[in-house]
Amino acid sequence: MAVSGQALFSCFLPSLSPQTLGQRWQWRFQQSQHARLTIVSQFFPPDFAATGQFLDDLSRRLSNLGLQVLVLTGQPNYAFHDHLAPRISFDHNRCIRRTSVSRWWPSRIRGRVVNSVLFCLRSMLRLLRSARRGDLMLFTSEPAYLPLCGLFLHRITGAPYVLVLYDLYPDIALSLGVLNLGHPLARLWKAWQGECLAAAREVVVLSSTMADRLRQVYPTLTTPVEVIPSWADPQRIHPMPRHSNPFVLRHGLEEGFTVMYAGNQGRCHDLDTLVDAALLLQECKGIRFLIVGGGAQHRQVRRRVQQAGLTQVQFLPYQEPADLPAMLAAADLAVVSLLAEAEGQVAPSKLYGHLAAATPVAVICSPSSYLRHEVETARCGAAFRNGDAAGLAAFIERLAQQPQLAHDLGLASRRHLQQTATPELVVQRYAAVLARHLPLVHKRLAAPLAPTEQQLPVVAGA
Repeated sequence: MAVSGQALFSCFLPSLSPQTLGQRWQWRFQQSQHARLTIVSQFFPPDFAATGQFLDDLSRRLSNLGLQVLVLTGQPNYAFHDHLAPRISFDHNRCIRRTSVSRWWPSRIRGRVVNSVLFCLRSMLRLLRSARRGDLMLFTSEPAYLPLCGLFLHRITGAPYVLVLYDLYPDIALSLGVLNLGHPLARLWKAWQGECLAAAREVVVLSSTMADRLRQVYPTLTTPVEVIPSWADPQRIHPMPRHSNPFVLRHGLEEGFTVMYAGNQGRCHDLDTLVDAALLLQECKGIRFLIVGGGAQHRQVRRRVQQAGLTQVQFLPYQEPADLPAMLAAADLAVVSLLAEAEGQVAPSKLYGHLAAATPVAVICSPSSYLRHEVETARCGAAFRNGDAAGLAAFIERLAQQPQLAHDLGLASRRHLQQTATPELVVQRYAAVLARHLPLVHKRLAAPLAPTEQQLPVVAGA
């Protein structure tokens, strides 16, 4: 019986097509010539997790600038519709490799812990084979103990790494009472975290208060700390007329004033103040609250809304990435919140999408929060202390009654985003950090996507 070439390939490599195999061989040939960045993070699209969406955009833009990028990640695990993604895929200067060892019990906290540990172990095993060939590694704090992989590999192979901290661990676990300061695990974790930070070439954090907290907790730290915010693409996310917005039409939001909380409903976020404001405004016709996404607090918040009979509060699941621009543009006011205990340890990325959509912003946070500083600097909304439901309710009612004021605040939001946190501005800051640590003496950059596109900066003597 005749055997086709496709079948012959599948006997030895059942998950790789001949085309993918050719791309893999080409990639391996090129990696010996070009400076390479290896990004390690458990979450990556089609996950909806903000970390993965950010890294997808960052890695793609860096590869377009002429940096060869390898992404090591897992199969969809957190919030997703597509249960499987290609085990290996390629595009310009970028290879994405996914492991499926971290897909057990993803809806349970203990299961997610086990998944994260397995992902870290799998990533270490893979990188032990290639870290000596890799030029620079980038580890995130998702999962929380992933920086330990960077420390271990650095000690074994000498490979340099950069840390990008979205959350500060174990500090946030201690602040929220998940761990006790005297617990042996907490003391061990803190010691390990200090070692991970000290061995890194550079540490990137998302806000000035995170940088301050890091220096306060680790006063002897000499590793450079760079503050680089998240971003949103104003070309992809922009204002839309209500009458032609598909998200508005699909969910019947044509009339009235929509207050939106979109994204993770985690333990670090203050949703109680938002629900309390909805209670105060339950008699105000035309004001609705739309809570989109999920997280650790979702069931609790939903139960409280149902028990209070708040019919003006509506819940929606995470939306497809393609629907995100229309969803963000459907809000008349966006709410971003952070518990006072979590200040300096978490930086909500959801703020920037709302700014791009030209939406006024209400932030619920501590008086010292960087969120308050952002809103006051941009003059695009108002900030409220945790628990100040009356102040938030009054602001919502005021904007509902003064559409011109809401419009002006929205324009200020988008103007601030365009001046401070576009992809072009933020990616160049990441590129400058990476260029400081890429060993370009022996290897060269790959070709950018287009000859006219700006290339990765080259640091003299790197």
